[in-house]
Amino acid sequence: MAGLTKKIAMVLGCVAAFGVATPTLSQGLAGAYLAGNQANRDNNYDQAAKFYAQALARDPNNPYLLQNALISFVGKGDVDRAVVIATKVASGQFGGQLADLVLTADAIKRGDYAEAQAILKDGEDRFTPLLHGLLSGWVALGDGKMTAAINAFDDMQNPTVLRLFGQYHKALAVASVGDFDTADRILVGDENGNLRLNRGSLIAHAQIMSQLDRKQEALDLLNGALRGTSDQGVATLRDAIADQGVVDYTYITNAKQGAAEVFLTLANVYDRDQQQGDVRYALIYARLAEYLRPKYAEAVLLTAEILQDQKQFDLATKSYASVPQDDPMFLNAELGRSDALVEAEKPDAAIEVLRGLTRSHGDVPRVHMSLGDVLRGQERYSEATAAYDVAVDMIPDPAPNHWFLFYARGITHERDGNWEAAEADFRRALELNPDQPLVLNYLGYSLVEFGLKLDEAQAMIESAVAARPNDGFITDSLGWVLYRLGKFEEAVAPMERAVQLVSNDPIINDHLGDVYWMVGRKREAEFQWQRALSFKPEEKDADRIRRKLDVGLDAVLEDEAKNETTLSNDN
Repeated sequence: MAGLTKKIAMVLGCVAAFGVATPTLSQGLAGAYLAGNQANRDNNYDQAAKFYAQALARDPNNPYLLQNALISFVGKGDVDRAVVIATKVASGQFGGQLADLVLTADAIKRGDYAEAQAILKDGEDRFTPLLHGLLSGWVALGDGKMTAAINAFDDMQNPTVLRLFGQYHKALAVASVGDFDTADRILVGDENGNLRLNRGSLIAHAQIMSQLDRKQEALDLLNGALRGTSDQGVATLRDAIADQGVVDYTYITNAKQGAAEVFLTLANVYDRDQQQGDVRYALIYARLAEYLRPKYAEAVLLTAEILQDQKQFDLATKSYASVPQDDPMFLNAELGRSDALVEAEKPDAAIEVLRGLTRSHGDVPRVHMSLGDVLRGQERYSEATAAYDVAVDMIPDPAPNHWFLFYARGITHERDGNWEAAEADFRRALELNPDQPLVLNYLGYSLVEFGLKLDEAQAMIESAVAARPNDGFITDSLGWVLYRLGKFEEAVAPMERAVQLVSNDPIINDHLGDVYWMVGRKREAEFQWQRALSFKPEEKDADRIRRKLDVGLDAVLEDEAKNETTLSNDN
């Protein structure tokens, strides 16, 4: 899809920037306006909308304030308020693409397709060919003009990517009026490939196949898509077709839903192509898709993911939580909500969400894996191990993609001091994915720390470095195993490389100091230890580093050896 996404971005071409306008303001407006600008720059749509609304109360016809407020209200999901603002923007001399988009969506929502068509015609130069062509087709269909709708989709021919999306939406349009044979022929595709462009096209085609009494083909399509994944919505559809043979066609049944799909199409394009324009385009299109089709889980989840990427965790969790429990995408929404809560540094709330899922979706291994991951991140290793145990027990025949489950449980075993179980899990992970660099590194490094199988550990870490030469932590592991093997001169280059790759890690800088000391570069060693302290290592590590600065590494190692001998004799 990467190549297709790039081509789509080229089709989108230049669009009006949804940025911050900068008017000359009276002093009375300046405070609210500047606060709104700062919130807007931070993607804090709630606060931006609040401050711009305050500024508009003082100057309700200011075109710059209206444009900025419009962005903020759409971003926060209050499209009804945005419609009022867009109406004012369009009535002035500074109309723009966003106002046209909002007003087009409003007209479609109200069923006024003639008005929507007038806006599209008047703003043709401001809309991209992809957006204009797709919306024109659905608006014509909503107005009862099927021939005009088909022509609009068929007129989208060049470049190829425009034709692909035009034909995909044509298939959805004819399916919405019950012409499943035509829809199927289009979705099957031609010599250029099928038109299963996204998850939605997969669901639509499976429903269409079931309507045409092609149950097995629909099941084959869905089972192929589910291989190695846990998409609850697709799985639910697959089970329904398996049980009933024929299911209703529900994906897109009217012009309003079709227009929502257009906005979702554009949202996905911008969300995938992070380097093309501002990601807030994706958010705006996703919000408009939600506006036309409330509770549409695909749009809701995309909105939440974009907000989460923008670190707007409150808005993101609110969106995730809006997916009802009876929706097939509820599991995905709750897993997303837990991720957002973790990123918002609310791990207890995330754990509560996941504990709830173990009760409502306890038969899904991914739920227990996710719970284990959050507990592991909170250093609650025994609880994490218990969660991973449940997931492992539910997968009698692990596939290669399950390597991470055993790797994660290996970490919790190792942190709990159960090395035998940890090593068994790491080696099981390598059986499933033999060249996985994260596992090779963790197992190799752990063997080094325990002083076990050092030659094997070196070979593992060398393989990990070869797979990820720009990973500073893995490169540090190689330098450290060479150090532990007494190959101090050989350890210098990888340790220096590790510090170049991750310059602010206290442990890596500490390790480089130890290596320098062992090759006689003692002043450089002391510099690295001082540098390591500046990055605030854990207190036990800091104490050891300060001791090395006081008496040198040789004395520290000698004292540690004596202590180990004493402990061994005591035991």
